[in-house]
Amino acid sequence: MTISLPLSGYAGWAFLKRTQERQMALVDANPVSQRDEAYFRAKIGSINSAEELVADRRLLTVALGAVGLSDDINNRFFIRKVLESDTLDSKSLANKLSDKRYAELAEAFSFGTFDIPRNKLSDFPDEMLSKYRARRFETVVGEANGTFRIALFAERELPDLAGSRSSDATKWFKIIGSEPLRTMFQTAFGLPSSFGSLNVDQQASALRSKAKAMFGSSEAAQFTDSAKLDKLMKQYLIRAEMAEGLSALSSRGSAALQILQAGGLSRRV
Repeated sequence: MTISLPLSGYAGWAFLKRTQERQMALVDANPVSQRDEAYFRAKIGSINSAEELVADRRLLTVALGAVGLSDDINNRFFIRKVLESDTLDSKSLANKLSDKRYAELAEAFSFGTFDIPRNKLSDFPDEMLSKYRARRFETVVGEANGTFRIALFAERELPDLAGSRSSDATKWFKIIGSEPLRTMFQTAFGLPSSFGSLNVDQQASALRSKAKAMFGSSEAAQFTDSAKLDKLMKQYLIRAEMAEGLSALSSRGSAALQILQAGGLSRRV
């Protein structure tokens, strides 16, 4: 599956947003995708346990893809334990893992939380397939432009996180715990590559300080405001493109230096 991304940077992002609905429809029309979705819709309601789910690779592919965990498709024992977690227990495996996508997966099915899992609900297939399509489109975009993939993820996830009932500190910790969101903020705020080596309290303090300077508020809740979210995204895309340009320039300079050094060596020989 391929899409059209003729431009990079903020101009390319603007093009992607203008054409997103049409391009998503093209990705969704892929025959393999349609077969997988039809199978999931027909079979998921008959699953009674985490063990049954991980035993069906086609169902598990969609389930993991819906929460961005496709790379775990072969870690069936671990995924089963995650799915069996009681999401109401803060000490359960899913809740203890720093990557909150596992908790999202466990909550989606709730095998270990309720007597009747959520996949028995009539609207469950639509809920999961909607997430699956969004993540799949992000993946396809990411194959052409990793920066845009992060931007799509942030556009989808950040407003919900910002608008949650969690404390401001928890929201920033969740942003730090999400690699795509942390990368976006780190880039948008012009923070160095060493930023990730700081402890989480220091990272949160730095992000609050930068947010205050750029937006007038240090609170994560402000990113429910579409204007502020757009400003953040624009800053991220511009800085990311600049970093890519500098990296390419550095690579070309290194290659030229190697050629010159090789030429000098050959003359001395």
